Amino acid sequence: MENEYTPPKVWVHDTNGGNKWANINRPVSGATHEQELPVGEHALQLYSLGTPNGQKVTILLEELLALGIKEAEYDAYLINIGEAEQFSSGFVDVNPNSKIPALVVKSGDDDVNVFESASILVHLAEKFGQFLPASGAARTQTFNWLFWAQGSAPFLGGGFGHFYAYADEKLEYPINRFAMEAKRQLDVLDKQLAQHTYVAGEEYSIADMAIWPWYGNLVLGKLYDAGEFLQVESYPHIMRWATMISERDAVQRGRIVNRSFGEDWEQVPERHSAADIDAVLKLKP
Repeated sequence: MENEYTPPKVWVHDTNGGNKWANINRPVSGATHEQELPVGEHALQLYSLGTPNGQKVTILLEELLALGIKEAEYDAYLINIGEAEQFSSGFVDVNPNSKIPALVVKSGDDDVNVFESASILVHLAEKFGQFLPASGAARTQTFNWLFWAQGSAPFLGGGFGHFYAYADEKLEYPINRFAMEAKRQLDVLDKQLAQHTYVAGEEYSIADMAIWPWYGNLVLGKLYDAGEFLQVESYPHIMRWATMISERDAVQRGRIVNRSFGEDWEQVPERHSAADIDAVLKLKP
């Protein structure tokens, strides 16, 4: 095999590569520079980026606000991972793992730091008593699919998405390996949605909010431009569900928060009130 890679006896971090996204992370944790995080007026302070993992949280927050829960008002600050802002001392204090999203819940003298998107979804759903059944089989089913998303999406994003869309070279083996897994996951989800209106049953939940930003965006052509390659039209139940979720007003609002890319009408780098989103959506053709 030409250009076959032979691993060295001891792995060494190569910092000479030119791939911006491959060079973001390091083999050590912790802050690289001192910088405090900005703080707004609301009790909920979100530090994030409008990637699928970031969209999960802002969709939930917008859904809570749509229910009239004023306590769910939030300030959302952009964390530009391409500029290594996730390695600031302020961000690392909130999330030692240096990944978006991260949430600070201000409560008197005791701030609560919440990180990992599923943890944030559960924290907010329980705090406000919405989108997560309180007990019983429905609660367990919601958790089943929430954690399915947490375990599965890295294969779609860091696996398939990286090698198909972002890697410097298109390599057959990793693309085939992760395309197979992506399609297996789509088949799992399609069969579940053939039996239920929403992922975890007949009620819209945080499981849908966790899964849609990855798999919904994928089949709707908003992620990796891989629809034809993965034959997403062959998953009719996902297509039905993805389209239905995309038509929710709160989803349309939440998916554009902390975005500094895309069309002008889908960029809300910072959000401090509903007016910030309203102003941008007015630009939509």
